[in-house]
Amino acid sequence: MDFYRITYSVQKRIARITLNWPEKNNSLDDQMVSELIQAFTQTQRDPQVSAVILRAEGDSFCAGIDPAYIQRIAKYDFSQNLQDSTDLMKLFQQIYTLRKPVIALVQGPATAGGCGLISVCDFIIAAHETATFGYTEAQIGFIPAIVLIFLVRRIGEGRARELVLKGNIINAEEALKVGLVNKTVPAIELEKTGLQLANELITKNSGTSMGLIKELLARVHGMATNDALEYASHLNALTRMTDDCKKGMDAFLNSKQNEW
Repeated sequence: MDFYRITYSVQKRIARITLNWPEKNNSLDDQMVSELIQAFTQTQRDPQVSAVILRAEGDSFCAGIDPAYIQRIAKYDFSQNLQDSTDLMKLFQQIYTLRKPVIALVQGPATAGGCGLISVCDFIIAAHETATFGYTEAQIGFIPAIVLIFLVRRIGEGRARELVLKGNIINAEEALKVGLVNKTVPAIELEKTGLQLANELITKNSGTSMGLIKELLARVHGMATNDALEYASHLNALTRMTDDCKKGMDAFLNSKQNEW
């Protein structure tokens, strides 16, 4: 599979999906979105992949929509705009529900759609000297409609309201305080920290369990309490029947070290 906006590689059970359009600040356009969808589809289907790192080349993580693409979509009719929005929705939903942990490594600006892209990841690690974040869509007459669904889940409605209505840029430390970012590290340690986290996840935890946890988180939000509990109960019972759970219980009962 040929990629032109991104690069894709797998090493030691970790897939690296890298935004690779630095001359355009890794901005989003239809081709970038399409390639990301293909790459994340590949990670889901590949049994050799247990975790995903989403990163970027250059000084920016992703500076939102490419200006040239904005000129194109300014001429779209409703059906074209709906298709374009649906593609972005598919990408965000795909990352959010991927049955493998996704870690975003952010250096430089992650703004508008770029900030949306990291908001659907499971973990966000930011370079504290350079990373900045902003949902700036309202400044040019857009709205962060799709990502807002996920942002509210991540940081709560009150904080999400402030970020999207003000549209201001915040630094890594501020992002950490509001719960958008999980950790800040020196830029020089960004890659190492991401790899350490990925390796910790895939060696200490069952991949099946992490996938089911992500499914649970995706589905129970918004359910009535009784419905959520019933679903969780069924998923709990199903998990007990998996090979990973049987292996894990055997190791626990016999004081053995799990090898995931």
